[in-house]
Amino acid sequence: MSTKTDILVIGAGPGGYPAAIRAAQLGKQVILVEKGWIGGECLNWGCIPSKALIHASSLYHEIRNETGLMGITVKGVSLDMKKMQEWKEGVQNTLIGGIKTLLKTHKVRTIMGTAEFIGTRKVVVYGEDKAEEIIEAEKVIIATGSSFISLPGFEIDEESILSAKGALALEEVPKHLICIGGGIIGLELGTVYAKLGAKVTVIELMKDLLPSVNPKLAAVVKKKLKKMGVDIYTSSKATSLKKGDRLTLEVETKKGNVTLEADKILLSIGKRANTGSLGLEKAGVKVDKRGFIQVDDKMQTNIDGVFAVGDCTGPPFLAHLATKQGVIAAEVACGKDSTADFRSIPGAIFTDPEIATAGFSAAEAKAAGFEIHEARASFAASGKALSLNRGEGYVNLISDAKTGVLLGAEIVGPNASDLISEIGLALELGASTEDLGFTIHPHPTLPEMIMEAAESAVGSAIHVPNSKKPLKH
Repeated sequence: MSTKTDILVIGAGPGGYPAAIRAAQLGKQVILVEKGWIGGECLNWGCIPSKALIHASSLYHEIRNETGLMGITVKGVSLDMKKMQEWKEGVQNTLIGGIKTLLKTHKVRTIMGTAEFIGTRKVVVYGEDKAEEIIEAEKVIIATGSSFISLPGFEIDEESILSAKGALALEEVPKHLICIGGGIIGLELGTVYAKLGAKVTVIELMKDLLPSVNPKLAAVVKKKLKKMGVDIYTSSKATSLKKGDRLTLEVETKKGNVTLEADKILLSIGKRANTGSLGLEKAGVKVDKRGFIQVDDKMQTNIDGVFAVGDCTGPPFLAHLATKQGVIAAEVACGKDSTADFRSIPGAIFTDPEIATAGFSAAEAKAAGFEIHEARASFAASGKALSLNRGEGYVNLISDAKTGVLLGAEIVGPNASDLISEIGLALELGASTEDLGFTIHPHPTLPEMIMEAAESAVGSAIHVPNSKKPLKH
């Protein structure tokens, strides 16, 4: 069977399905091919299921450990992991069903199968029923995502050695969970199981947790993890593993070798592009040494009419970034002059407390040639944060010292993932830090601390210390 179409999208994750829908909105005939799960990693074993378990575990932890401070005593609290998993899956299935409806509404033809290039813009699709269909498209958008990396001797089997996928599906809380990798996935899911009652140990090769973020932000999270009883080994390396009734792990640490026993190991040390089986060489599409597809600011590969979006193009691995890339690729493929400008795109880490950033970090701003000014407001001064029993963390604003224009922000604290959107908008509009300070925020709320940090920057803060060298008005 042979088919021609305007747009072929390979992969139905957070980059692929928005690309398909946007192209259909622009009047194109669209075919979407997905080999496994509509919604991709994000909906099936990433963003959504992890946030569901983060919320549930936090609620359980609060009832057991924190509500007593508020005069609320709950007796007989119990945990049913199977029921929690059913609830989590219900959330996922609702959203997946919504995506399927959107695709159908926009008349996107969805094929469940595996795609492989046999020409520049021609693929063969091996369907679930093993039937083959050759699809020739005017434009192709690749959105095949990424997968987790194993280590020699620590191969992921989703039974004893888990990726995020396996860790999100556990129906029993392990007595001892070891997280090899103290990055985003390791800390988010390690926190989940620590709050559900597991003993958790984190092993990180680098000198700090969350190596990709400012160490000062990571330090706030590290302090909270230790408060929850999590053991942390930084500058450390897992060297060998023995499997028996329990897992025995040998670890090289900066203080000497240690032996740890665990029930489960979560391995989260990085990701690789899902491009190896696509036959990209037959299309002439270039990839880097790690298999990530190289694209320009229009999501165009080196081959005219072939685009790539999302995780398969390399880090940062952000679902919202993939979605925006998918929309840009679809618009360019449909003849629009869309261009990627991701300077203000936010990032969020759902640890406890949360971390969120947008725009330049201080180091990035300096490297770009800016003379910078920083101003901070602590959540310890926030009436709303204290009323939530969440006084850890702060807002830090990074500004151009000469013009006062906001360059970026870092937030570690309660609901940081929600608060950062205000920063994203300010950056998109080219607002000054003074503009943020002039904006009246309702009281008592968490976003007030953005206003307080901005007022501190110009020397007019009421509730937090003012900057020693305020920006000039």
